[in-house]
Amino acid sequence: MSKKKPQPDTNVIAKNKKARHDYHITDKFEAGMMLMGWELKSIRAGKCQLVDSYVLLKDGEAWLLGSHMEPLKSASTHVIADPTRTRKLLLNQRELGKLFEATQQEGYTCVALSLYWKKHLVKCEIGIAKGKKDYDKRATEKDRDWNRQKQRVVRQHND
Repeated sequence: MSKKKPQPDTNVIAKNKKARHDYHITDKFEAGMMLMGWELKSIRAGKCQLVDSYVLLKDGEAWLLGSHMEPLKSASTHVIADPTRTRKLLLNQRELGKLFEATQQEGYTCVALSLYWKKHLVKCEIGIAKGKKDYDKRATEKDRDWNRQKQRVVRQHND
């Protein structure tokens, strides 16, 4: 019996690199999204960003705020498109309960990490995050640089 190989991130639409830099991600969830037709067309064209997006938990529901999906000229001629509209995230009650409980703790928030395709559906990976201090960010960057230097030395040694 063979094990399945992990698939590469070819189906990733957009990543929120700033979130991984500014926060420690403690837990991740996969959420569906309620999208309009013009939004799906702009996602297929690669015209979306998650740079300053975050998740708002209100009235027992999760909402994605701050994501930007630029409307295509050809796809949204008859629709008044709002590129930064609030989009509803689809989660089950157990996941919503975990999110509400985690964000009630001091220092924790909920951020969008990435958008990706799962079969024919657009999914949003959201995470429970705790803000990093400046010294944590510097330490992370120092570790990243050190790992890069180690890789260079190993490559040069092998050649």
